Parts: sequence; structure tokens; C-alpha cells
Amino acid sequence: MQTKYRVQNWAAYERSLRCRGDLTIWFDEGAIGAWNATSSGLPGGQRRYSDLAILTALTLRTVYHLALRQTGGFVASLIGLMGLELETPDHTTLSRRSGTLEVPKFVGRRDGPIHLVIDSTGLKIVGDGEWHAYKHRSSNKRTCSP
Repeated sequence: MQTKYRVQNWAAYERSLRCRGDLTIWFDEGAIGAWNATSSGLPGGQRRYSDLAILTALTLRTVYHLALRQTGGFVASLIGLMGLELETPDHTTLSRRSGTLEVPKFVGRRDGPIHLVIDSTGLKIVGDGEWHAYKHRSSNKRTCSP
């Protein structure tokens, strides 16, 4: 027999539902420069998007449970909102390249906001404390003084 869950604090419940849609994405200047793939120097068709671009789109797909076509539109919308002049991968490219890249696992339950950090070294999903440490280049490790 299942236990029925009843909401008792509607204000807190509604606030938590609104926060589920909160999205913070940071594009480093190096990541913007690394969005397009570099030439391989080999004959034949060249890759248009770097692994970073494909991984960013696939991670957003995982976080928001989107179909591939919706993912392309969502990424294009985000890039447009940020005022960047970047092209976005189409659903065929995402599907083809998804087999060769490992998308980071998304932990579904976090107490605070989720930060998707995209810099020239790659992509990482971090919590609020980790993001502040990354942003301010500080360490969370405690040190003992003699």
C-alpha cells in the first residue's frame, strides 16, 4: 500500500517548483573560442562543432529530458539570449556524435541551484558551493595552522 503525500506548506512547495526552472550557464571566453571544431588536416568532411559544443548540448538534454530536436532549439535559444554569434548543432549531428562522447551523470536531487560551468577545459555540473570556489579560485579545504 502506498503512502499518500500531502503538501502542508504550500508556499515552500510552490517556491521549490519555481526554482526547478532556474538555469545558470556561464560561457568562458575560451569556451566560446573552442565552440567550433578545428580542422583535422585529413581529407574528407571536417567536423563543424567541437566535442565541447556537442557535450554542452547533450548535457542540457540530459538535465531537461529533451528530445534531440528540442535540444537544438533550446541551445540556440540560450546562445541567442546570451548575445553570442555561435551556430548550434542540429539533431542529426547530436545523434551521430552522442555515441562517441560520455555525458556527465546528472544527480537529480540537489538542495541548491545547479551551475553548468563551460570553460575551455570542458564542461562540469557543480553545486552552489563548488561554483563559488571555482569562480573565486579558492579552495574548500581547511588548513591547520601550527
